[in-house]
Amino acid sequence: MHLSRRNLLATATMAAVPITPQHREELHTGFERLAADGYSPLSGQRVGIVTNPTGITRDALHIVDVMHADPRCELTAVFGPEHGFRGTAQAGGSEGRYDDPATGLPVYDTYLKSGRPLADIFTASGVDTIVFDIQDVGARFYTYIWTLYDCMEAAQLAGKRFVVLDRPNPVTGRSAQGPVLHKEFASFVGRRPIAQAHGMTVAELARLFNGEFLSTPVPLETVLMTGWKRTRFYDASGLPWVPPSPNMPTPDTALVYSGTCMFEGTNLSEGRGTTRPFELLGAEDVDGRWAAAVNELGLPGVRFREAYFAPTFSKFQGKTVGGVQIHVRDRAAYDPVRTGIALLVTARKVWDGFAWRSDNWIDKLTGSTLVRTMIDAGARTDDVVAAWQDELAAFRSIRKEYLLYK
Repeated sequence: MHLSRRNLLATATMAAVPITPQHREELHTGFERLAADGYSPLSGQRVGIVTNPTGITRDALHIVDVMHADPRCELTAVFGPEHGFRGTAQAGGSEGRYDDPATGLPVYDTYLKSGRPLADIFTASGVDTIVFDIQDVGARFYTYIWTLYDCMEAAQLAGKRFVVLDRPNPVTGRSAQGPVLHKEFASFVGRRPIAQAHGMTVAELARLFNGEFLSTPVPLETVLMTGWKRTRFYDASGLPWVPPSPNMPTPDTALVYSGTCMFEGTNLSEGRGTTRPFELLGAEDVDGRWAAAVNELGLPGVRFREAYFAPTFSKFQGKTVGGVQIHVRDRAAYDPVRTGIALLVTARKVWDGFAWRSDNWIDKLTGSTLVRTMIDAGARTDDVVAAWQDELAAFRSIRKEYLLYK
């Protein structure tokens, strides 16, 4: 894997807003700091914002409603990602073009748009500056970070400024884990070579995209958080959790997602259509041997319960299936990607019906053929994990240059 090194970051970061000593550890999001500063980075600009239901204040007010009502900010357009600005669409869908009933603002659809077509939307909207504020979950295949990438690229083509308002990585920013995308497997679930669990915030990713991947950097400003530590999980943030997508109901879902989303590339259910998506996995004719097999591995920080469930939609809709429920007992010790590989390896061993999706979607999710071919060849979990360590080390070396928090 090759990652270019370019020193052209074109990035400015706001100075910290003073906070009192007794609240020194309280987290303030990028939006909170932007508003506290009177929206000064947006002064004199017609502003468009890329956001969704996660763009809220700690009082659970949507930032579009707040900005629209504030005379210090000239918000003139909204851009919706997958699932839409107000979040009404399921996976693989969006809300299209409409006028927001609450504010009257025009809402433009960015989903599956990139390059010049997306740049033309930004031009047609008449905005001067594009703002991005969406809660990410820390996995390469979660599409909002590629909406970020596509919007940065399109903003550069359209001659617009770009401002990223930072939010926590809900599963911490301790380290990057998992395989790194190979460029020939690029898609909307992975545009560029980053690790499967990237361990970065969206502002850090924006800096990395600008410095490593965009052919011409966009004029970029990042409004950082204060009070966030890389070791902190989302429940330490003091912020309300809004599902970033319909199948990401809780921070617990985000914790396992970078590993168990790989089951989208198989014929097993990844738990869509249940109240615990990505924590429940299974298929018809799977029984308690799977939970027993994966528990025997002694994976750190996690146990597996034999489980039976009937999805209300997606795979096995209305049918009772058997499988496992993941119970994370020590979040600090838990490695979601290694756990996901172990679940794939053991599922293939205990269930004769195991199969990859016919389109080899697993290769898009994992970023290469490595995971699929090694598991098919009978490799152990540790062998699969060992096979990506060199490319992961190379990504970690690049990543550390763009980290903004301790």
